[in-house]
Amino acid sequence: MRVLFAGLSSVGHTYPMIPLAVAARDAGHEVHWAAGDAVHEALAADGLRPFRPADSFYEVYAEDLEPELARLRPDLVVHGWGVPGAAVAARRAGVPGLWHGFGRMFPEGIGLAPPDEAVPGLPHLDICPPSLQDEDFLATARRVALRPVAHAEPGALPARRGSRPLVYLTLGTAFGTPELLTAAVAGLATLGVDVVVATGRVPPERLGELPRGVTARARVPQADLLPHVDVVVHHGGSGTTLGALAVGVPQLLLPQGADQFANADALTTSGAGLRLLPGEQDAEAVADLVLTLLAHRAHRDAARGLAEEIARMPSPAEVARRLPEFA
Repeated sequence: MRVLFAGLSSVGHTYPMIPLAVAARDAGHEVHWAAGDAVHEALAADGLRPFRPADSFYEVYAEDLEPELARLRPDLVVHGWGVPGAAVAARRAGVPGLWHGFGRMFPEGIGLAPPDEAVPGLPHLDICPPSLQDEDFLATARRVALRPVAHAEPGALPARRGSRPLVYLTLGTAFGTPELLTAAVAGLATLGVDVVVATGRVPPERLGELPRGVTARARVPQADLLPHVDVVVHHGGSGTTLGALAVGVPQLLLPQGADQFANADALTTSGAGLRLLPGEQDAEAVADLVLTLLAHRAHRDAARGLAEEIARMPSPAEVARRLPEFA
């Protein structure tokens, strides 16, 4: 079977889809991927045949994909929530399709159109554990549960200096600012912990001289780092939220935009995390809440409960075996 994946050209939208694509390839299916150039290196490293349809760089529109559907003649299209145009193109070409989520169903007003407005009724590959998922989405959508698996980027882990607690700080690849990163580092440096910072779009040198125990890099192999971490401080992006939950790590969320506020609300309600809203995100507040997460077992227990729920979800290999059902 030939499967075409299509998604937005960004880490947050591409990486959650890679595990199923790799599993489909390993199951013997021929896999291709339509996306902008920015994610081609990661896709090519996994043998997923990336290409840029027409003139698309970030989004993929129906007219971009229609010639490629005629060329490839796939049996199934798996399209990310952020590319409703891919679903439209597949429907016009008579090719079955599946939505692929990146976390909780996102709220209105964040710049993405609800998937079902483009092509209603298609099944959703849902990587969010049900206890965190939007209740309306749970009640109304055709869902196929799929365990979230963090995409492992290459790279060496920063060396540990001792046995102190380890805090991972990241604001993702799109929302970081040197001011917020610096404030968070200053707060964490008062706690007697080691800190690994993934600075994303902020050059590490913009953080200035780092306190003892703090290591900053533009990117770190997050999937490999998270199992060693005691607390994650981050922006509330779906990938980091689910990656930390999968290994049972409590989180402090500093939401900045997009779906991050909804993720922070859900995680706080679950007990697996705490949040600071804009206007509250200073060094002292970060230190206070991280200390709470380190000191109180209830948050870690809640996070471990969600990790167990995620572990019970069908793996990418299991779902890949089901793909012919939808073709």
